[in-house]
Amino acid sequence: MRIPKAIQNLIESFERLPGVGPKTAQRLTFYLLHVPQFELDKFASALTNLKKDTVLCSVCFTIGEENPCDICGNERRDHSTVCVVEQPLDVLALEKNGKYNGVYHVLHGKIDPLNNIGPDEIYLKQLFDRVKNSEISEIIIATNPTMEGEATAMYISKQLKNHNSKIKTTRIGRGLPVGSDIEYADEVTLQRAMEGRSEY
Repeated sequence: MRIPKAIQNLIESFERLPGVGPKTAQRLTFYLLHVPQFELDKFASALTNLKKDTVLCSVCFTIGEENPCDICGNERRDHSTVCVVEQPLDVLALEKNGKYNGVYHVLHGKIDPLNNIGPDEIYLKQLFDRVKNSEISEIIIATNPTMEGEATAMYISKQLKNHNSKIKTTRIGRGLPVGSDIEYADEVTLQRAMEGRSEY
């Protein structure tokens, strides 16, 4: 039996999404066949308007509805503290906490030589330009604790020192998450937890 072209096209479209394999793509497609048409129209409209109704902030490079974004445009935020993250999703995660009052800089990736991603392929030059042209007093590096995230953090720190920058450079704390067992933690996490210990 031949799969109808409309179904095959949608399966192939889903397969292009990260983390979606052939089986998941098929399940999603056949699920959507049973959804009422008005729900499908809403879904299609949301997809169509995804890029039309969003814009890249020219200051921090996060994704918002206007330029500058609502964080960069907020005068009550501390614009002298910039938290550097890999992706716009990281901004959402940090904002959920509600404890950070500074602004952000989104790299849209990390230095990853194995995948041919160097410093020029992400928004690093814009970060250093921003440092030169503003009153920033602290850069908080909040890249992920992966090999590539660590390499990116080291590169940022080294570049800031090379420019004789008087800006304080810090790295977010890393260690054991609440509710985890020490015996299952990897060596790097345990090392970071020991290095980041504080008085109790």
